[in-house]
Amino acid sequence: MDPPAPLSGLVPTSSVIIDPVFLGKIREDMLRFARLQLGDDDEAEDAVQEAMAGALRNATSFRGEAALKTWIIAILKNKVADILRQRRKRPIAASQLMTEEDAGPLPALFDHKGMWRDASRPARWADPEAALHTSQFLAIFDACLDRLPAQQGRVFLMREVVELGTDEICAELGLSTSNVHVILHRARLALRACLEHHWFQPGAEPC
Repeated sequence: MDPPAPLSGLVPTSSVIIDPVFLGKIREDMLRFARLQLGDDDEAEDAVQEAMAGALRNATSFRGEAALKTWIIAILKNKVADILRQRRKRPIAASQLMTEEDAGPLPALFDHKGMWRDASRPARWADPEAALHTSQFLAIFDACLDRLPAQQGRVFLMREVVELGTDEICAELGLSTSNVHVILHRARLALRACLEHHWFQPGAEPC
């Protein structure tokens, strides 16, 4: 695979200047996301490079409604989604499949829309919207996400970040619908526990 193209000199002439140094700083976050989703270093590298090039080419379309990083990550999300949708389904070993028996009973913590039930709502989440706007919370959320088992993290990001449908996730990973639902439940439970311990409880330290 060819080495990544240098970022310097790629900034287009426009009213919006995207600093190549800034892109370099967020590149690792982009690579981590793409690698987790695609499971292939070369494809991840290609997706990141294409997303960066796309951001530079389309700088004039950035209007400032969202943070610049959020805008660039959204471009990467679309690249990853395209790759996942175009890629031929890869068979996986039977040992990798989670059966309903393996999953065991799960508490009914979520309603039919996937929202927390009142009795199961995480403790001390008085103002979750405000928390989401703090860099400290996002750092801890990322750390909690990193601690998930690989399959849970991948399915969670495919559903909640890349916004693939359940059918698309099933086709990509060779899982049944019930498998995907169980994995999502487990990921949410693990994230809930981690966030309660490291963010929403007083005096807690980051993961």
